[in-house]
Amino acid sequence: MEEKKVNSFLDRLKQKAQSQTNYGGEMEINDAKMNVRDCPNCGAGRAKQDGVTHCAYCGFEFITLKLTDGVYIKKEDNSI
Repeated sequence: MEEKKVNSFLDRLKQKAQSQTNYGGEMEINDAKMNVRDCPNCGAGRAKQDGVTHCAYCGFEFITLKLTDGVYIKKEDNSI
């Protein structure tokens, strides 16, 4: 009778192991590509990254940000 319990326990462990999914979800398969952009001012190459606003070589401004009131964060009022 003990052998039956051990087998059922092992069977349950095997079933759990087979039903597990990868941590972080399924892997996405993408084609290889290079995310490179040239500076329109000096021609220097740079990696295309979100959040990069200025050229590291000449200081050209790629993205001009203007902050506005958000849901939780408000612009500072310096008139007080």
